[in-house]
Amino acid sequence: MKTYRHVSYLWDDAQASKLDPVARLVYRSNLLGTDQRITNTGGGNTSAKLIEKDPLTGEDVEVLWVKGSGGDLRTAKRENFSSLYQEKLIALQAYYNKANPKGAKTAVEDEMVALYNHTTFNLNPRPSSIDTPLHSFLPGKHVDHTHPNAVIAIAASANGAKLTQEIYGDEVIWTDWQRPGFDLGLILQEVAKKHPKAKGIVMGQHGLINWADDDKACYELSLDLIEKAAEYIAQRDKGAKTFGGEKYKALDEAPRRELLSKLLPWLRGKVSTPLRLIGTVQDDAETLRFVNSADAPRLAELGTSCPDHFLRTKIKPLYIEWNGQSEDLAALQAKLVAGIEAYRKDYAAYYERCKHANSPAIRNANPSVILIPGLGLIAWGKDKSESRVTAEFYGCAIQVMKGAEAVDKYIALPQQEAFDIEYWLLEEAKLQRMPAEKELARQVIVVIGAGSGIGKEVAHRIAKEGAHIVAVDLREEAAAATAKEITDKCGLGIGVAGTGLSNCGPAIGLAADITKRESVAKLIDQVALAYGGFDSIAVTAGIFVPPDQTGHIPDDKWALTFALNVTGSYIVADEAKKTWDIQGLRGNLVLTTSANAAVAKKGSVAYDTSKAAANHLVRELAIELSPLVRVNGVAPATVIQGSGMFPRDRVVASLAKYNIPFAEDEADASLTTKLAQFYADRTLTKAPITPADQAEAFFLLLSQRLSKTTGQVITVDGGLHEAFLR
Repeated sequence: MKTYRHVSYLWDDAQASKLDPVARLVYRSNLLGTDQRITNTGGGNTSAKLIEKDPLTGEDVEVLWVKGSGGDLRTAKRENFSSLYQEKLIALQAYYNKANPKGAKTAVEDEMVALYNHTTFNLNPRPSSIDTPLHSFLPGKHVDHTHPNAVIAIAASANGAKLTQEIYGDEVIWTDWQRPGFDLGLILQEVAKKHPKAKGIVMGQHGLINWADDDKACYELSLDLIEKAAEYIAQRDKGAKTFGGEKYKALDEAPRRELLSKLLPWLRGKVSTPLRLIGTVQDDAETLRFVNSADAPRLAELGTSCPDHFLRTKIKPLYIEWNGQSEDLAALQAKLVAGIEAYRKDYAAYYERCKHANSPAIRNANPSVILIPGLGLIAWGKDKSESRVTAEFYGCAIQVMKGAEAVDKYIALPQQEAFDIEYWLLEEAKLQRMPAEKELARQVIVVIGAGSGIGKEVAHRIAKEGAHIVAVDLREEAAAATAKEITDKCGLGIGVAGTGLSNCGPAIGLAADITKRESVAKLIDQVALAYGGFDSIAVTAGIFVPPDQTGHIPDDKWALTFALNVTGSYIVADEAKKTWDIQGLRGNLVLTTSANAAVAKKGSVAYDTSKAAANHLVRELAIELSPLVRVNGVAPATVIQGSGMFPRDRVVASLAKYNIPFAEDEADASLTTKLAQFYADRTLTKAPITPADQAEAFFLLLSQRLSKTTGQVITVDGGLHEAFLR
């Protein structure tokens, strides 16, 4: 096995030998995508030219299998690869060459992408990548196109061509920047013909492409070439003088996280116009070294180089000159307000300066990456995965700038070229083809009591509608289990960046005791670090203490009942108000009350009166939190199955209370079914009430479907006429 210092060698002959040729391509792709030093999430392509049986003629034909549009090497599966007749792809060259004009950014360039559909093998529905010609027109049976930080550092250097020759000799050839497409494929084909001994090409300000006639050899060649560039850079590392040396000191981890937890919701409110955004924090040592450096303002202003990078990070980040050793949060906020306003104007000017007659309308002008000395990098996206990808890409850009500045001088892509990628009509068409966002997309919703019963059901229900879920429970393991269930269903997303809690997916599980203000305050800070803030809260936590045979409960249990069912909800609302106020984004608070709140009866006086207080708390909080936050309640009744409030002892006590026959050794499921049916028979609908029924009411109140409703309690009790409004 070969050994490398700067990349990971992961090929396993035993594993590869079990795979068919296409599966081996997927395997190779996954190995390359696993190492973030080799290629970024969603970036790069791999391909294999394989002999297949034509389904119509039965003859052997050469088929190009290549990663399709929108795929990711690390997570790719067979269905993420296009399959195209190689002979038909080559034949497209004659069609292209008849065009006048032809070349980069001409109409025929974009037209060719649609023609790839006519070369599809075996009705494969995967859309082809714009990089398809780069793979088809090169001589090797196997081609890897990657975005290695080390090679892009060479590609983004002022003297990139000279450095390429110095590092690789005639093994790898330099070619100047050109936007990916059919014409670039022809250029690479010509380079390979002129240099028959070459094994790869460095594409200026873009990346690396190399080829071989064996798949393992192609994989190892990719690693060899990246290793050479990385070693060349490492030998010239500037150490403490990297990026001009340190200008600012990083805040220690604890005060850094504390300041970020206060800053992020406020900042989320500033950048969430016109659409809400989700945040990711990256404050690892490499990021902090860059943002704290003397050269960070100059390099940040230049923007990124690789096309994949600035599609996510925009033309450049927003850098804020702030000294955490001598300036406070208020000073940082003032600089951010001015910086964001200036960024928007600058972005609008960039759009006006570079736009074409047929350019798509200007997109969100807010920065997607914000750099702050002492704190790190904050990335924003439409969801957690996108913000993590954005953070990852700027992390790659930092490594590219580090390498380029070590061996030469970093240069960015010209603004017009960057604009023509960002506002490419093909890219716009891809965006337009994306499915509509789900109803609760871009929202972070905290579900308290999510470890079981109604809370768990609410978390799953609103996750289906696109919400990011903060599952909270007194038991952290229960909250984490619910979060894992959601991420297992929804997927973690393709993003991989994020430090600490910010390294989460669409759901996270956290612990909190809502009867303790300090616990709730800590929870809210954790949510800020994970997602940048939150939008709504659903409180489903509650307690019912079964009375003794006289109908009484101990005084401490009475106090606990009110502490959890009433005071806890108030504490949550009171602490959450701080975030809602500084974000300035509309939200919802939904509390759990009970049908018992409206019905006086024997044997549950503590629970019933606490829920009556919760009903009125809904009305009081609706006034207190208006107009920014709507406050409503859901009043369940006798949810037995799946409820954490009906342990066996309470079920048994209730069966005895209502003289329902049961056996002492009867299974839990049988006991709860009997009790559920008894309660159902008392209702007008005669049907047992489930946590899913309650979750539907929570969803309605957390969505905009009842956007003019506040201070109300929706009863989900199957129709208890005793609880009708009087």
